Amino acid sequence: VQLQASGGGLVQAGDSLRLSCVDSGRTFSNYILGWFRQAPGKEREFVAAVSWGTGNTRYSDSVKGRFTISRDNAKKTVDLQMNSRKIEDTAVYYCAAGRYFTTAQREFDNWGQGTLVTVSS
Repeated sequence: VQLQASGGGLVQAGDSLRLSCVDSGRTFSNYILGWFRQAPGKEREFVAAVSWGTGNTRYSDSVKGRFTISRDNAKKTVDLQMNSRKIEDTAVYYCAAGRYFTTAQREFDNWGQGTLVTVSS
């Protein structure tokens, strides 16, 4: 798995933005895929994850109801649709792949390079 995230940029609060992560490896469909973020001066935190078989999803409380994670195994992409953006959503967003359906960062062992999202008022 080799991940590369894109789609970051500057948006206004309340606007929507879609991040995408593509895998250039060969075993994409067997992995749990997740998005994490790191805000300035803060530790990296879990945002969302999607399983590989059933497509079950999991979200952090801070984004639940506003963000949607989805994957396309044929295209080897995992997207994060972010609606109703808030200033506190400003962060570098990372996609990651792992073997377990969990929110724990340590269980994700393949990481993309991150894409910066800035939300202005």
